[in-house]
Amino acid sequence: MAVKIVTDSTSYIPKHIAERYDIEVLSLSVFMSDEIRRELDWSNERFYEEMKKTGIFPKSAQPGIDEIRQSFEKFLKSGDQVLGIFLSSKMSGTYSTAGTVRNYLLEIYPDARIEILDSRTNSMQLGFAAIEAARAASDGAGIDEAVSRAEHVIHNSRFLFTPQTLEYLRKGGRIGGAAALAGQILSIRPVLTVKDGETKVFSKARTKRKAVDAILQKLYEDAADLGVKEVAVHHINCEEEGIRMADEISRNLGIEVMVESIGPVIGTHVGPGSVGVAYWWQ
Repeated sequence: MAVKIVTDSTSYIPKHIAERYDIEVLSLSVFMSDEIRRELDWSNERFYEEMKKTGIFPKSAQPGIDEIRQSFEKFLKSGDQVLGIFLSSKMSGTYSTAGTVRNYLLEIYPDARIEILDSRTNSMQLGFAAIEAARAASDGAGIDEAVSRAEHVIHNSRFLFTPQTLEYLRKGGRIGGAAALAGQILSIRPVLTVKDGETKVFSKARTKRKAVDAILQKLYEDAADLGVKEVAVHHINCEEEGIRMADEISRNLGIEVMVESIGPVIGTHVGPGSVGVAYWWQ
């Protein structure tokens, strides 16, 4: 009997890491130009180019209930236990749907164990929780230990990012039109975070460079005070900037830093040119 970890595509876990730890990734989907595609099937570069060209603000959709059921059930049929860790329930119905599937399957497999966690976040802050749970499983830990380690990451992690422009936040309803206009005129760049499952303003800066500096300063403070375990730099269609940021962090902290592009589902609401960091501590 093994513990199988299931998460969703907004974790943006690097493919080689998901394969190494046998993490199953269920894909959300994006609607644009009368076309619907699974997020995992889009090229990020092509998606953002298409969004810019058409001016369309895409909509997203959670994985289908049958897809979640099939994922869970194939593991149950093999005698395995399932731990699902999904993006914030305040951002998507994925967590709620997974809970519905869990209840349905437990009627069919009453001796099974299926645990569902609301990460209350997204991107690699979610991804690190899934990875740590998968590490526990690969070490032979039971599902309770895997849950405990995932919850530790959820409660001891941070995601900070800053957008290139406030326009996408305005279109997505994350910031009002007046606030977005004032922000653009005054060159205000918010540093955003995810708290209690929602996007919140962490601090404000006058320029994007100062916003990035504020992000790095907080990371270095946490590293000194708490001992940062892993760091991921996220970017939205600005890889070179992400690499420079990761190199700087690596030099200062002496650790390897992964660089990952944020895909369509989350990227739509923040917009190309955005950068940030996700990290957790012991």
